[in-house]
Amino acid sequence: MKYKPRILADKLKRMVARFPVIIVSGARQVGKSTLLRHELSGWDTVVLDPATDVGNARRDPDLFLDNRPTPLILDEIQYAPELVAAIKRRVDRAHEKPPPNGSARHTTPHRALFVLTGSQQWAVLKSAGESLAGRAVFLDLQGFCLAEIAGTGGTHHWLERYLDDPARFTACDHPRLPARRTMQEQLWRGFLPAADSLEKGWIPDYYRSYLRTYIERDIRLVSDARDQQQFGRFVQLVAALTAQEINHSQLGRELGVTPQTAQRWLANLVATFQWFEIPAFHGNTLKRLSAKPKGYIADTGLACALQSISTWQTLSGHPLVGPLFESAVVGEIRKLSATLATPPNLYHWRSHGGAEVDLLLERDGIFYPIEIKLASHPSTGDTRGIQAFRAAYPALKTAPGLVIGPLEKSQRLSPNDWALPWDTR
Repeated sequence: MKYKPRILADKLKRMVARFPVIIVSGARQVGKSTLLRHELSGWDTVVLDPATDVGNARRDPDLFLDNRPTPLILDEIQYAPELVAAIKRRVDRAHEKPPPNGSARHTTPHRALFVLTGSQQWAVLKSAGESLAGRAVFLDLQGFCLAEIAGTGGTHHWLERYLDDPARFTACDHPRLPARRTMQEQLWRGFLPAADSLEKGWIPDYYRSYLRTYIERDIRLVSDARDQQQFGRFVQLVAALTAQEINHSQLGRELGVTPQTAQRWLANLVATFQWFEIPAFHGNTLKRLSAKPKGYIADTGLACALQSISTWQTLSGHPLVGPLFESAVVGEIRKLSATLATPPNLYHWRSHGGAEVDLLLERDGIFYPIEIKLASHPSTGDTRGIQAFRAAYPALKTAPGLVIGPLEKSQRLSPNDWALPWDTR
């Protein structure tokens, strides 16, 4: 499989030049190891294992590290959490080591000593980041974005231009990415690197294997779900509820478990990067707004497999196609945001009267409203939620709004709102 450059590669290299520890996290098979193998090709790598204590890393972490010179990549660090304390001690010694000739203590940044990867948001990884504050950073890797799929690479994307100068952005035409496949096929295929290169006939088998491996290996390490079959039904249920507000009581009733159990299981999906949530925007009118977050499946291909959607052609008329499209667009914006030095805050907004904005970005005190519509010919009516938001918060600085859909080209919908193709470069 040919390597496709990742949009976070430059950010990774800048981190390596500045921080002694980089923690690369993300779901299984999003390409963490492949990214490091190509971008840090001269580094030694140790792949840790849940069943085997590789090199006695768990039994004697200091000796394990003594026998492996830095810089070093430790793949799947969650399988040997004992290493984290030993890594901290080495980083502290390297940071405090005085320079030659007896000059003042060296306080300039060190080149990276360790890159750790993990497919779970384990407390051990968070703890490592906290204990190495100022010396360790996180890089969250997700599935392919559309530019990576198209093979165009680059980090200067439409979201950056929109956030930097929304008035100028909406006044210009923007090219689309070269299309490799239809929108429906992309949703059905999903965004995992391995799925991108597979023949269509193997996609369902790939996701069945992915789900089985995920439940049998990853979820065991973070979950209290002893009944794997029941947890599998839970994953299937939440996939069908993607792009909706989260109701733990409803989830519990559907499966015959308590709301607390449903909440814990959902947290397990978040911890293993299979699910993410967008909080509600409150503003100053708390009682008029829904406080429930919206939840999204991280990969639409997995959702299609869970719903037994066998081909991309059958997806076209499926009732989930709209929510899956919204999930893909929100996921795309999260991937592009990760390249920015200051990513925006993400919210959704819904008033008590039912007006809503699918996605609300906030940066530098400016709000950027985005509606997501599975429509090739959006109209002014598709901006009603954005207009309602402006009316509800006239004192806020609100940028020109966007309606993102599977369009041929951008167009103006109202004096302040524009439609934008979902695959804009």
